[in-house]
Amino acid sequence: MNDEKASSHRPISASAFLVLALSVNIPLAQATDSPEAPPAAEVTEVKLDTVTVRRGDLEQTVDAIGKLQFHRFADANVQVAGQIKNVLFAVGDAVQEGKLVMEISPAIRANQMETNRAQMARLRAELADQQAQTDFAELQFKRQTQLKAQNATREESFESSRMSLSSARARTDAINAQIQQLEATLKFDEESSRHTQVLAPLSGTVVAVNARPGQTVGVGQAGLPLMRIADLSQMTVQARVAEIDVTGLRRGITANFQTPGYPGRTWSGKLRQVLPVPAEGTGEQGKQTFYNVLFEVDNPQQELMSGMTTHVQFIVAQAKDALLLPANLLGTRDAAGMYQVSVVNLDRRIVARKVKIGLRTAQQAQVLSGLEAGEQVLVGPVPAPALQPKPAAAVGKP
Repeated sequence: MNDEKASSHRPISASAFLVLALSVNIPLAQATDSPEAPPAAEVTEVKLDTVTVRRGDLEQTVDAIGKLQFHRFADANVQVAGQIKNVLFAVGDAVQEGKLVMEISPAIRANQMETNRAQMARLRAELADQQAQTDFAELQFKRQTQLKAQNATREESFESSRMSLSSARARTDAINAQIQQLEATLKFDEESSRHTQVLAPLSGTVVAVNARPGQTVGVGQAGLPLMRIADLSQMTVQARVAEIDVTGLRRGITANFQTPGYPGRTWSGKLRQVLPVPAEGTGEQGKQTFYNVLFEVDNPQQELMSGMTTHVQFIVAQAKDALLLPANLLGTRDAAGMYQVSVVNLDRRIVARKVKIGLRTAQQAQVLSGLEAGEQVLVGPVPAPALQPKPAAAVGKP
């Protein structure tokens, strides 16, 4: 019984304490009171989860959904009223600029033009006759004016000659006006008769045809274009970007996109324009506001087609060969704009380090100062054994 009591007050040996320290994962330097123990926390026996600081490229992007559309196209329409005689190309056909694509039978008939020409001849004859009468009326009025000056004619004769001259001149002006009107009609008729052919306005591919033989058409009629030709060697991407992201975009930045039709392939272009008005159907009645952003992409093989869906990434900023650290290790920024991380040094000690961060994404951050490539950064909080204070008295003392 006395032996048991004595054993309960017996000092614990150093070797027994070492076994205890290893069983609870406490660092040896913190569990013993040997004079050689360093003041910093050794973590040899504590299992640590670390991340190595490495170099790499980092991009800050803005994601958006868009559609492909034609960049350059033109419509082939008639210049005169008439009836479509022939349509020479169909959708998908290639056509060269200036090539005949449609023929029109003008509504102006040849007999109508002949009638107008005959009327013009008659009016010119009337004008010649009327001009002769006007000249005679001017002579009569001139003679009556001289006689009146000599009191050799009556007032009635003088007024009658003056009225006759005015009337002759008015009839001459009326005939001249009719001639001018008919000249304009004849000019239009002759111009219309020459526009029986519709030519391709540019080189490209026919992408729409809304004309058929026998169809009656008019100049400037509303509705779909009779024929649309597009240059498919270059396409435009129209992407819808949320208002929270659009302010970070600027002209000339790189835009990469993929489309479901070609899995794994990526196309690139340069941002051309951010339209300064909200996209149709957005920003109303509590809806989020989006803006249309445009850029072009080369399409030499004509693989991309109008209407294809695009998944776009605009590269807002990028860093090449930068020191990278997972962004979730940063925590909260202090008043000086620095972040604190825990570094496990070569002696397996945990050291607090202040770092300055540059470019940052949701996954990674660019380290500007405070860390070097290859250093180990602790993931999560510092383990509890590393936070325990050094014992105040020697363990072996009773």
